[in-house]
Amino acid sequence: MDLVKVFTIIYKYYVGNLLNLPIKFQQITGPIFIALLCCLLWLFEPTTSAYLALQREMVLNGDWWQFLSANFVHTNSNHLLLNIAGIGLLWAIHGQYYTLKNYLLSTWLLSLFVTFGIFFYSPNLDWYAGLSGALHGIFVYGAYLDIRHKVKFGWILMLGVWAKIIYEQLFGADQMITELIAANVAVDAHLYGAVGGLGCILVYWIKNKYLPQNT
Repeated sequence: MDLVKVFTIIYKYYVGNLLNLPIKFQQITGPIFIALLCCLLWLFEPTTSAYLALQREMVLNGDWWQFLSANFVHTNSNHLLLNIAGIGLLWAIHGQYYTLKNYLLSTWLLSLFVTFGIFFYSPNLDWYAGLSGALHGIFVYGAYLDIRHKVKFGWILMLGVWAKIIYEQLFGADQMITELIAANVAVDAHLYGAVGGLGCILVYWIKNKYLPQNT
């Protein structure tokens, strides 16, 4: 099954009627903010990537902000558009679970999880930019919320994203995507983002099981 068919199934299952899109302020503001931030940084390329992309040597010399900023700069316009499409697709699928605070907090934390993972566990990666790693974490967390809310298709999404990650670890990234973004796809970033998504699930589980709930 190719990606077009997968996206078609997801669209029909979750979106279908445009009136069902999650368009409340709390649901849509976070994704819009992140998309606009990426677009704003793109306007100042190549300067933004020169200073904000994760570059191992620069981080070692004290440019710690790159751990966060690297996730919001992109190699070219195709790379930017792919990630914005990812933001939009995940919002359409799981936006009903979003709040502004939780979306931004999870995005920041997953972004840091990805870049720290790359820095400490992928020494072969000297340079990294893009949001795809964090988006994989948001996908995993959203699929879990589907499962928790008895949406059976959540299991398909969860299994699908992990099958994709395992495939990438074994065989590498899709060559078409590599050519489209004019850079090697950092498949390790997808893995770290997904593992970070599991961390979000653990925090959610602990919070709901052991901490008092507001009534």
